Amino acid sequence: MIQQKITELTVRELSRKLQAKEISAVEAASAYLTAIKEKEPSVGAYLSVLEGAAMQKAAEVDDRRMKGETLSPLAGVPVGIKDNICTRGFKTTCASRMLENFTAPYDAHVMEQLQGADAVMLGKLNMDEFAMGSSTENSYFKVTHNPRDLSRVPGGSSGGSAAAVAAGEAAFALGSDTGGSIRQPAAFCGVVGMKPTYGTVSRYGLVAFASSLDQIGPLTKDVRDSAMVMDCIAGYDKRDSTSIKMEKLSYSSEIGKDIRGMKIALPKEFFGEGISEDVKNGIQTAIMQFKALGAEIVEVSMPTLAHALPAYYIISSAEASSNLARFDGIRYGYRAKDYDDITELYKNSRSEGFGAEVKRRIMLGTFALSSGYYDAYYKKALQVRTLIVNDYNRIFEQCDCILSPVAPTTAYKIGEKTANPLEMYLGDIYTVPVNIAGVPSLSMPCDTAPDGLPVGMQLIGKPFSEPTLYRLGYAYERAQG
Repeated sequence: MIQQKITELTVRELSRKLQAKEISAVEAASAYLTAIKEKEPSVGAYLSVLEGAAMQKAAEVDDRRMKGETLSPLAGVPVGIKDNICTRGFKTTCASRMLENFTAPYDAHVMEQLQGADAVMLGKLNMDEFAMGSSTENSYFKVTHNPRDLSRVPGGSSGGSAAAVAAGEAAFALGSDTGGSIRQPAAFCGVVGMKPTYGTVSRYGLVAFASSLDQIGPLTKDVRDSAMVMDCIAGYDKRDSTSIKMEKLSYSSEIGKDIRGMKIALPKEFFGEGISEDVKNGIQTAIMQFKALGAEIVEVSMPTLAHALPAYYIISSAEASSNLARFDGIRYGYRAKDYDDITELYKNSRSEGFGAEVKRRIMLGTFALSSGYYDAYYKKALQVRTLIVNDYNRIFEQCDCILSPVAPTTAYKIGEKTANPLEMYLGDIYTVPVNIAGVPSLSMPCDTAPDGLPVGMQLIGKPFSEPTLYRLGYAYERAQG
């Protein structure tokens, strides 16, 4: 099988061919590494490519398969990893000067799961520095380009992960989602992204941005692949105090079931000012398709949506201020060369080691937590969080899921919004409530705009309803061909 064909296969298709020995793991890894060499100069998805380690792992998988060992469905499947997920013995930079030379001394829980499944890691993927951004333009090292249109952003902060899957540079990828960082790049690049229920996937080994919001999830070519990866990475981990101990879910258990009679909520607030005609038309296409499949569309109201964005930026910035305090030039990370005393060492190391967006959010978070302002800002944001959770609970009492846009627009031009951070923040309006409430959300393509750019929709469910979201997403995907 030629290289191009291998990189076009879904995870499920590749897994079948590997198990049937129609393709070897070495051939699969080689095909993806060749694609990376060809496409990286224009796409820029990877920060490091681990060719030697990938080929060695692939050879081990082939050897074990030839001996007749029973292997996981993901054995030999090539994967790219967002560079804020710790990988033992390899650099984990968070796309920051602060961690430019940091080699992780341990593996994240999700990496242990993938290694246990014998997946082949191709390398570490570009991102917005410390996952702060919506365009992957905030990386210290490079700007990633959208494979669908190289003049446009891939979204962020998991832009490298989405771009790698869309460009055929990884069979699937892992990203992290704090306020839409898996779902928005998935929408911009035309791939499938899952932000799981908070606590479903362990955060152990994920470099923290905002601990009460962060979640690791997969980016894949289609819905079935996403469920397949979730079956591998989800599960309880005692090292993560927020990990939820529960009966193991089968994420693909509802795929293929009929969706007739299911109720899909459509909050009217999601279609107000700021949404582009391309996105509005794409969601309208999705509504008509779901109706044709027998689902019932229920118009609802979500009045707290207007308060979600300011609450998110206060909570996330406050937690970032606390989490990033450890990077001080003393213990590990970047250390300034010029300083006269320890105060200047702290100041210079942090000023030189962090980029503009990270410093902006640290300052905002420190202000929100400071004496005299905690009650006025942070405490109020937590109260808004409770109202948002209540809104979701009320809707889920009568509906199976919520349908909404992922972003107000399709992918915008590189450099178009860098001068106006507030405008970029407003692009997160549809995604941040999901993280605030801790519920799952599936982002997937629903249409193509006249200029050829993908339009994304998200299906939002109550906690632990990922199998239901996959059921709905797969029904839509199959109906759309």
